[in-house]
Amino acid sequence: MSSDELSPSAYVVLGMLGLGASSGYEIKQMVELSIRFFWTISQAQIYPSLAQLEEAGLVVGRSEPRGRRPRRVYALTAAGEEELRLWLQQAEPMPFELRDIGLVKLFFADALEPDDARALLDAVRRRSAERAATLREIEPVANVGAEEGDIYPLLTLRMGIAFHEAMVRVLDEFAGHTLEGR
Repeated sequence: MSSDELSPSAYVVLGMLGLGASSGYEIKQMVELSIRFFWTISQAQIYPSLAQLEEAGLVVGRSEPRGRRPRRVYALTAAGEEELRLWLQQAEPMPFELRDIGLVKLFFADALEPDDARALLDAVRRRSAERAATLREIEPVANVGAEEGDIYPLLTLRMGIAFHEAMVRVLDEFAGHTLEGR
């Protein structure tokens, strides 16, 4: 299977298996504690990706039921590890996509009365402050991972913290300078 046949979701699955997840559920849990802040993947994407990757020989799965619940666990094969490395090294455009409905609403906030615009600004500020706090709560786990050799999840976590703290700073500056005169 060539890399152009795999979706970004399949590579997320390969990466999470490489970080120690072994089931679709664990992949989703790891995503929720890490990359969901900048990339989402649903259960509806994870399980078909696992099946596609297994069929391609990039992962190997085995049945490991828990009680009466069926459960399948997976591990990367050597080919899967190589495919992940090749994808990570692949020179390709990396478009930056930021989808933030809060920023969309702020863009159109001139249509609001000043007090309503201020409330919207405050809501977006509060959201980013809460997100930065949530990311800071995850930092100890990322530090442990870094001590075990997985240093780049910590880097991306710190970038997320910096992004949301910058949003708060800019919104505070804007509120302090611009809205005083309105």
